[in-house]
Amino acid sequence: MKVVRSLALSGFAGMSLVHGVQAQVVKLDGSSTVYPISEAVAEEFQKFKKGAIKVTVGISGTGGGFKKFCRGETDISNASRPILKKEMEDCAKAGIRYYELPIAFDALTVVVNPRNSIKQLTIADLKAMWEPTAQGKVVKWRQANPAFPDTPLKLFGPGADSGTFDYFTEAVNGKAKASRGDYTASEDDNVLVQGVQRDSGALAYFGFAYYVENKANLKALAIVDPKTGKAVEPSEQTVIDGTYQPLSRPIFIYVSEAGYKKPEVAEFVAYYLKQAALLAKEVKYIPLPPKAYELNAAHLEKRKLGTVFGGEAEVGIKIEDLMTREAKF
Repeated sequence: MKVVRSLALSGFAGMSLVHGVQAQVVKLDGSSTVYPISEAVAEEFQKFKKGAIKVTVGISGTGGGFKKFCRGETDISNASRPILKKEMEDCAKAGIRYYELPIAFDALTVVVNPRNSIKQLTIADLKAMWEPTAQGKVVKWRQANPAFPDTPLKLFGPGADSGTFDYFTEAVNGKAKASRGDYTASEDDNVLVQGVQRDSGALAYFGFAYYVENKANLKALAIVDPKTGKAVEPSEQTVIDGTYQPLSRPIFIYVSEAGYKKPEVAEFVAYYLKQAALLAKEVKYIPLPPKAYELNAAHLEKRKLGTVFGGEAEVGIKIEDLMTREAKF
């Protein structure tokens, strides 16, 4: 993504810089959805530190990131969904404890080529396209819904290590990771964008920021809320007011306890929380209320380790729901 950033770094002007010492390294990996925010923070932080601290940000997908995190290979894991029970068990076996810090909200966005006449989809439509039994059978739009055109359907989506994949399959198919396999998969969301741009019958899903960055060449579809029956387009406002359901979701960074004890990691995380709202908005995600970042800082100060989620995929969490959980943690 091409993101232009300029921000005031007040509040950090008094930090000292150690000269003549090899740069310390803070290692992040994980979600491609969270990547634009973490990369923006990393870039500004490294400029501020003038090379004293290096920050690396990888894209292995949420699941791939947690695998590295639970092996102790990274300090911070970017995640587009909460940590799952199996990942919690893997971390526990390795003695990896962690802080869970929500940093923004995302509108998981379903897009088509602008030449496509479809304007909205129900969750039932999406399920008909993406459920495991659709593999090799639903290859035209009309096979998903008789009202749709009799034209080829070409699907693009994230791979199985993606938190976006986990969330979408839970929300649409009722079970995380339950999906047809005969689609073009990539952990690089730009590959998915390009696939839809090239094919008039294509459909894909990914984080809101990638749609906004490429909206001149994509069309976002309104999603019908199963509870209200209203078709709602993804936007900052519909995420904030809770009407874009069930594809709104919180996104996170997980900070290892051992990593946070390193001064360079603690400094980076403090910087992240101070700049997250501004930079999330700049890269087209939805910032949390200021109180959320204050709660994150308080959890770090009070050493509140673990997760407010139960290790299961949860769908339909609104911003106020998340805030209530964090306040009670």
